[in-house]
Amino acid sequence: MTPLARRSALQLGFAVLGASALTACAGDPPSRRAVKQPEVEGIELVSSDVRRAAGDPGLVGPVVAGLDRFAGRLYGELTAAGGAGGNLVLSPYSVLVALGMTLTGAGGSTAEEMRAVLGVDDLGERWHKGVNALTAHVEDLAGEQERADGSRAELALSTADQLFGQRGVAWEADFLDLLAKEYGAGLRTVDFVGATERARTAINTWVEEQTRDRIVDLVPAGVLDPSTRLVLVNAIHLKAPWEQPFEKGLTSPGAFHRPDGSQVDADLMRVPDLATSLATGDGWRSVTLPYAGRRLAMTVVLPDEGGLERVEQQVRSGGFAAFTVDAEPAVVDLSLPRWSFRTAAPLKDPLSALGMPTAFGVGADFTPMTEEDLSLVVAEVLHQGFIAVDEEGTEAAAATAVVMAETAAPVAVPFLVDRPFLFVIHDVDHATPLFVGRVTDPTA
Repeated sequence: MTPLARRSALQLGFAVLGASALTACAGDPPSRRAVKQPEVEGIELVSSDVRRAAGDPGLVGPVVAGLDRFAGRLYGELTAAGGAGGNLVLSPYSVLVALGMTLTGAGGSTAEEMRAVLGVDDLGERWHKGVNALTAHVEDLAGEQERADGSRAELALSTADQLFGQRGVAWEADFLDLLAKEYGAGLRTVDFVGATERARTAINTWVEEQTRDRIVDLVPAGVLDPSTRLVLVNAIHLKAPWEQPFEKGLTSPGAFHRPDGSQVDADLMRVPDLATSLATGDGWRSVTLPYAGRRLAMTVVLPDEGGLERVEQQVRSGGFAAFTVDAEPAVVDLSLPRWSFRTAAPLKDPLSALGMPTAFGVGADFTPMTEEDLSLVVAEVLHQGFIAVDEEGTEAAAATAVVMAETAAPVAVPFLVDRPFLFVIHDVDHATPLFVGRVTDPTA
């Protein structure tokens, strides 16, 4: 692995703050022809002869740079909406992949806005090849790892992409081909119209299987309805042991100071001789905690006292990559809290605020997705993350679902004629009043 490739992987792993890290992409066989497979739990697989491509490794750097900017801006929107004091776990990579799949079927200004938000820049359609190559680049992070001390540990890292589409809809072959070629994603048919709840259960069950039950009920009740036509899902799971595990006997209670000035007792883990790297910047210090094999890491950024808001502003404007630049080798006596929590976040409003509102409105253009005359919009983007950090390592999972619906037909406005009324009989072109009158009792 080249130094540039290794650095790109580390930056992206940090961008999700260890929540999902980098993941290998695996999904159902890609789809093109509507060849039906045996029914499995109410869903059928539309399979294809299109094989996944290798992607373009030369585009990994620009893709990671765009992802890092996107990660910072999305983090900023979520912390601004939820308040600086709340916990948050977010997988920008998962969101990017789910929206990237959606972008393959977008057109016009809808696509232009999505490209700007995702950091596609001038890569155009080649961006998908870069995302594909990035996934291929990180696939080998999973598996048995050898630590510096000669011990071995298993690092689990997996991701999956899947589409759930309305049964009977004629999806465009080019749309499905690109998803298969660059994302390895297939499409399973469900019945959103006649069996909405069954379709929701099928999606959530699939996500739970991919995340080892760490992401549960990604799509809550009430989100899907008979107007839903397509749900694009990315799911990620990580279980990574530390390169230098914390000694459980050294874990002890200690004070943790919250942003409002109060404090709580937390279980502080300790490793007195962590071989790592440190970086220092404007108002912060960072320490990198490598996972087994030292090819994946978590970087912890510690703002100066009272400086959380200032550091988060740097994240909003510049992303996360700066925290790993110019890190120097060091041996650290590290004390770090144990923690475990999950975050569920609807992303429709944050993404609109970032610059892609058209995808969510009546002017959305997703005509490249289907041969049929469907007016599709993104009804919601759902994200859920989980993270648990202890003496042994990190387990994390995340999933993102892009819910697409057909814009509803005009709602019939009630108009009950149950009292006296007037009438005019007229031609349409000129409204010539040929007959006029009043009805006060239609039974007279």
